[in-house]
Amino acid sequence: MILRGGSSKGAYFLRDDLPEDIAERDSLLQRIMGSPDARQIDGIGGAHPLTSKVAVVAPAGDPDADVDYLFLQVGVDDDDVSDRQNCGNLLAGIGPFAVERGLLYGARDGELSVRIRMLNTDSIATARFTVTDGTPVYEGTAAISGVPGAAAAIHLEFEGLAGGSTGTLLPTGRAVDVICGTSCTLIDNGMPVVVLRADALGVSGYETPSALERNDALRSKLEAIRLEAGKLMGLGDVSNTTVPKLTLVAPPRDGGHLCTRTFIPHRCHDAIGVLGAVSVATAALLDESPASTCFEGHGADVVRLEHPTGFFDAVVELEPAADGGVHVERAGIVRTARKLMDGIVFPRSG
Repeated sequence: MILRGGSSKGAYFLRDDLPEDIAERDSLLQRIMGSPDARQIDGIGGAHPLTSKVAVVAPAGDPDADVDYLFLQVGVDDDDVSDRQNCGNLLAGIGPFAVERGLLYGARDGELSVRIRMLNTDSIATARFTVTDGTPVYEGTAAISGVPGAAAAIHLEFEGLAGGSTGTLLPTGRAVDVICGTSCTLIDNGMPVVVLRADALGVSGYETPSALERNDALRSKLEAIRLEAGKLMGLGDVSNTTVPKLTLVAPPRDGGHLCTRTFIPHRCHDAIGVLGAVSVATAALLDESPASTCFEGHGADVVRLEHPTGFFDAVVELEPAADGGVHVERAGIVRTARKLMDGIVFPRSG
């Protein structure tokens, strides 16, 4: 099944419909998506990382959850299939897909609450959405930036996000690190992200994604920072991985609290990823961090991030921790999803 989840879309599979062997599974998914090929012309991928995504869903192996969700990022023009990150956008479609495939019973009318174990980081998300006659409701009035029109709201709340990939919210134990002469926050509240001020890199942070991608000097500097940050975050050599992401921040100018431009990690995102946004919003709440110095939402209940195609709202609550640091008390967002097609895909043979 292909669903749009948030501002991404991907192929959703039942785990039992894919090979158990990981290498065989990844090869199949590459052939389904049409990778490696910049156009993905011989597969169902959309020639962009945001449309070359896979969700693998199964009944939960943990009594504390209802379903298991494994996210796989399939490279577009390379042969990489990565499980080293979550995807909060495709997460929005997991509950509806599980209902569509009969993994959840007793779903009749009203709001359904589904506990989803995100296997990539062994954390839990709870999705709340509407069901009528046992079928997910996709039509609604909730609008999210980067997606035309409106759809039914899907409320997502997260547990245990902090340190899912690196072991702790701030892998270095500091809100500010200096890498290649640039002050950064290395943070992991759902997604490992390097957050840094755009003006520290000689750009405004208001450029279009295409303009930033054409800036070879900027991209070279960002990659040097990312490679060093990967080591500091305990991720090792990240030269061939999709994490950490990098987000350039600037003061808001369109009514939000913070302006963002995100590299994922080499293409500049037209919006901002869900869990990346949660990490960036968290960084903005940390005293003396680069993001906090241009953040204009202190005291607000919701952190509104500006991005190239609109806004992203995240709820993040921090509390002092016993060790003198901070603890993430709560994190939540609102997304939408829509079923696009359900059928049989025919992968190329080799």
